[in-house]
Amino acid sequence: MRPERALKANGHDPLAGPAPATEPAAGPAPAAGPAPDAAPEYAIVIPTLGRPSLSAVLSALDRAGEPRPRRIVLADDRRPEDHTPLPVEIPEGLRHLVEIVPGRAAGPAAARNAGWAAAPEPWIVFLDDDVVPGPAWTAWLAGDLAAAGPGTAGVQGRITVPLPTDRRPTDWERNTAGLATSRWITADMAYRRAALEAVGGFDERFPRAYREDADLALRVQAAGWALAVGERRTTHPVRPADRWVSVRVQAGNADDVLMRRVHGRDWWGRAGAPRGRLPRHVAITVAATAALVCAAARRPRAAAVCAGLWLAGTGEFAAARIRPGPRTREEVTTMMASSAAIPPVATAHWLAGLARHRGPAG
Repeated sequence: MRPERALKANGHDPLAGPAPATEPAAGPAPAAGPAPDAAPEYAIVIPTLGRPSLSAVLSALDRAGEPRPRRIVLADDRRPEDHTPLPVEIPEGLRHLVEIVPGRAAGPAAARNAGWAAAPEPWIVFLDDDVVPGPAWTAWLAGDLAAAGPGTAGVQGRITVPLPTDRRPTDWERNTAGLATSRWITADMAYRRAALEAVGGFDERFPRAYREDADLALRVQAAGWALAVGERRTTHPVRPADRWVSVRVQAGNADDVLMRRVHGRDWWGRAGAPRGRLPRHVAITVAATAALVCAAARRPRAAAVCAGLWLAGTGEFAAARIRPGPRTREEVTTMMASSAAIPPVATAHWLAGLARHRGPAG
């Protein structure tokens, strides 16, 4: 739903989840999809804040052709007091299929729940409002669903992230590219309605576009279902972002606390999620805090040692982000500034998560 989904930020991994069990094949899927004998009925659910990219999603779905979904549900997650019409251009060929349901501005998990609750079809296909389904996507989707055995709860689409060919990608672009190897992400993920009902859908305690999809996948698998990777292709363009986006996404560290509370200490391995740099961020933050405390206590030598540790940790972090390129003045400035801000912000969100999720797992 938001640009933040595409960030790893080298310290927190809001977007890039585990690599799929089946690696996506290289290159785009053929334009002509398979022709299953009986295409399963499905609905498409798109949570949205009304970004301009939503119109592009619907346009791509219109071009994809048959077999059409039974309905397309747009879950409007804007604030309830915003009564303006959802800003979207709906293609003529899809107008009879599109339904708009109100959300509560409670995040993508809650919006998707509102969306699939309004769709009685046996398969629910979740798309983000900033992706572009590929040519013949609907035919390939039908093939994916028809091939799913009765014990398969969900089938993931294959995500492609186009990167520049004339230069090295930026930190933001590299992190967005992590979507191509992320597992069970709802940028393009189909679930059986029966599986969603069995586990209660998305956990709305995850307020951001982060970890709510991994949480759902782990709960579905724990209930005895299998998940698979399909053949349909979807493109996730890299959107523009300001230099502080990697700082803002550190809020997801609180969601990692909830993941551990719900799924146990080993959830990282079972979800295949990268651990990130949180332990280093905490150490850097402790060093900075200790330097300030020692300075206030008039212990200059101790303050200098702690400040040196902070500077060394921050410098290593910035260098790790700058090294892959493109090393332009703007990119280097962004990496240096955000690398200084990320450790304390990540630590603060982690501590807030510990305080917020102290009760029973539930």
